[in-house]
Amino acid sequence: MRIIYSIVFVSLLSVGFVGNLKAWDENGEAVCLAKNIYFEAGNQSKAGRLAVGLVTLNRVEMREYPDTICGVVHQGPTYTNWKGNTWPVKHKCQFSWYCDGKKDIIEDSKTWNEVYLLAVALVQGSVYDFTDGSSHYHNDTVHPYWADHLYKTLTIDNHIFYK
Repeated sequence: MRIIYSIVFVSLLSVGFVGNLKAWDENGEAVCLAKNIYFEAGNQSKAGRLAVGLVTLNRVEMREYPDTICGVVHQGPTYTNWKGNTWPVKHKCQFSWYCDGKKDIIEDSKTWNEVYLLAVALVQGSVYDFTDGSSHYHNDTVHPYWADHLYKTLTIDNHIFYK
């Protein structure tokens, strides 16, 4: 695990300092990935955050999922309300935070900056995939229907990863 941290640290140093980040600034794939990491694993270890980011990228490479990071993060059925606004169907998304009905407000600037730098490193392709190609994960307090049909690759913090 120490090697993985070293690779990530070196990768993050190569990204450089990112100043004046705004969590609401929808400016690309790195932001979509950073939001996914923040809301799915912001309270996890660095390895846990990295693994969630890698799962997102692994899905981009699979034909069953959209071919962009934002497409993967936002994947799920939608509906249009009476005002004409399109919203994700509650609890039907690939990533629970995106359609749990709660406002997605980034409140922890330190964590946001850390996950944004990690997301940039991941988008640049400078991080080794230690998840062995994992495409799924879940919290260890639940057991989704698909877990028995996939191969368990690793457990980090309270997330179990599969491919």
